[in-house]
Amino acid sequence: MAKAAGVVGAATMLSRIFGLLRDVVIAAFFGAGWKTDAFWVAYRIPNMLRRLLGEGALTISFVPVFTEYLQKKTKEESLELASVVFTILSIVLVVISALGIIFSPIIVGIIAPGFINDPQQFALAVFLNRLMFPYIFFIALVALCMGILNSFQHFSAPALSPVMLNIAMIAAALTLRDYFAEPITALAIGVLLGGVLQLVMQWPFLVKFKVKLKTKIDLKHPGLKQIGYLFLPAVFSSSVNTLNVFVGTILASLLPYGSVTYLFYADRVMELPLGVFAIAIGTATLPSFSRHVAEQNIEELKSSLSFSLRLTLFLIIPSMVALMVLSQPIVSVLFQRGAFDARAAILTGQALICYSLGLWAFSIIRVYISAFYSLKDSKWPLKAALIAFGGNIIFSVLLMYPLKHNGLALANSFAVIINIFVLNMALKKKIGKFLDKLFYMSIAKIILSSLVMLGVILLINYYLSWDITANFQDKAIYLLVTIVAGAFSFFIVAYFLKSREIHALVKLVKNRLGRS
Repeated sequence: MAKAAGVVGAATMLSRIFGLLRDVVIAAFFGAGWKTDAFWVAYRIPNMLRRLLGEGALTISFVPVFTEYLQKKTKEESLELASVVFTILSIVLVVISALGIIFSPIIVGIIAPGFINDPQQFALAVFLNRLMFPYIFFIALVALCMGILNSFQHFSAPALSPVMLNIAMIAAALTLRDYFAEPITALAIGVLLGGVLQLVMQWPFLVKFKVKLKTKIDLKHPGLKQIGYLFLPAVFSSSVNTLNVFVGTILASLLPYGSVTYLFYADRVMELPLGVFAIAIGTATLPSFSRHVAEQNIEELKSSLSFSLRLTLFLIIPSMVALMVLSQPIVSVLFQRGAFDARAAILTGQALICYSLGLWAFSIIRVYISAFYSLKDSKWPLKAALIAFGGNIIFSVLLMYPLKHNGLALANSFAVIINIFVLNMALKKKIGKFLDKLFYMSIAKIILSSLVMLGVILLINYYLSWDITANFQDKAIYLLVTIVAGAFSFFIVAYFLKSREIHALVKLVKNRLGRS
């Protein structure tokens, strides 16, 4: 599981680097204003459906059932199930894409009601949304291919596929913007092209594992019924965080211009540690958890669950501290250029602090949900998601006017923390105690190491004070020095505290270097 997480983490790191490069390009050419707000709202709609129907619900409902088929049935029967799901999913996606294009004005009006008062911004958002809606067709099929490959213990190609989306958007922004009356249209073309390229990228690896997806309609297939039973609750429970961010987008459209963009860029920065560490580990856990359950080995499930949580938090807690204390330098170095000025960087950095407060909870929710779905339990994730969703709406309404866009980010953090506490209590009742003394000792060492790291960063800031008006080179040097010194101090302290997680990582690296 750790090896798989390492593969996914490395691939996701590359994807996130290209993603940040994409955001840097977009910020430089298009800034933070009403046109970028229109684009990000239009993009969030198919992107949310991707997370709801694709990487979220489809993956966590398909992988446990498909893994069980691989364990207990023949490969032919397993691939028959995959073909049935592929066929039914393709038909559903065509319908969803057509409806999305037809009803785009209504959808945008619901998602961004504040745009209705500005006909020009509303019309642009509708146009871009219609252009990008077919993206959901391609990316949901990508998610199915990813689930199949992950079940065969292949993780690199699925994890690398988002790189194609980022490359396509960067290329479109650089080369196509002058060909349209509204230059930001180029980004929508890049999104659509990126979806096609991601799907094409999966096919050679499916062929390698001799997976041939055929057209086959069998609505009575028992495996399809199992997936359907898990899928519907998973649509909501696995993507409640996405929905909470989406609610934030709706409410942010009622706030001053730029609010949607500030939240988007803050969320993008936070997704770097989430993708590289948390999602990588979460992706690797689902097939492993599913095998333990298929073998009826609950003790191994508990052991894997505890290890996954410890490893995730070992990497995420110091990341959370660093994002909060270095929020302004990070945002400024990444985005402050061209049309994205110092004021936009400051407001985005404030949102990043608020999002980061819940980073530890965002990071482990995928592990908890994987555990429930490996146990074929979709009810508790749904209950927890409903509670968290309601909490997010309440906190958002209470905080959005006194704290503006920061209140929406803070509400999102509160909601995911509520979700984690509910899932933790439910899972403990279901499988028994799984957070033992070893877990809490590890967390204590992680927190102590993170506090030392914080002290080092603050000490550097005392001698090299941060200046948002400085030139790019000085700001980049400041950020590089603080990150390197902070990371070095964290790992050194953790090593001397004999943290199990860092010793496991060191051993893994040594083994891989030895094989090389």
